[in-house]
Amino acid sequence: MIRFENVTKRLGRRNVLDGFDLEIKAGETFVICGPSGMGKSVTLKHMVRLLTPDSGHVWVGDDCVSEARGKELERIRARFGVLFQSGALLEWLTAGENVGLPLREHTDKGDEEIDTLAREKLRMVELEDAFDKHPSDLSGGMRKRVALARAIITEPEIVLYDEPTSGLDPVTSRTIDELIDNLRKQLGITSVVVTHDLHSALAIGNRIAMLNYGKAVEVSAPEEFMKSTNSVVRGFLEAQYITRRGAWEKGLKV
Repeated sequence: MIRFENVTKRLGRRNVLDGFDLEIKAGETFVICGPSGMGKSVTLKHMVRLLTPDSGHVWVGDDCVSEARGKELERIRARFGVLFQSGALLEWLTAGENVGLPLREHTDKGDEEIDTLAREKLRMVELEDAFDKHPSDLSGGMRKRVALARAIITEPEIVLYDEPTSGLDPVTSRTIDELIDNLRKQLGITSVVVTHDLHSALAIGNRIAMLNYGKAVEVSAPEEFMKSTNSVVRGFLEAQYITRRGAWEKGLKV
């Protein structure tokens, strides 16, 4: 579905992607994690041509997005929905208006049809009652769910998630995880998730990639990822108390 072939991208004096190869399969939830500044968001931006490789190619199916221009690029981008880290809701619009905005901007559908579709998508994220509320009236988790409804309103083939649980409490984070997994199953979409949250990654990922210094140093299913001997992977797992008992447990009777 999505392929990176020997992609190099330099930002400033540093190669953020360095001979980068990656393949994401249709219909899977593919999670990208790694230390800060190691190319996770840069990888995501290459998929929709917000960045262009210095060398190498990025493919979306049979389309070479890294070389696309004009109408061809618009057509490829239309295959994607995006959930931004901040949610990126427009504060002066209601939740329903935010969700319906892509249809108002890019289709000739009427207001009544758009409102119906927006309610349907809000129902899918268990937030139909928020249709007439403004973002300022919503919690952080609710805002993320509205943004997710907006990301799927155009029925994309692929949804990109940039830190979907960032800033959320653990209970709300797990709710977002469940929605991501349920939407993949219901809609048959390919999901690409960038996250620091390994609890989330292990819960929803069919495969997980660990990025470090411009390369994918580990790409594996959650069960194998947990057993990895790669030092970067081990460090991430241990830092989130996934593979060892931490200092916080000392003195506890367990």
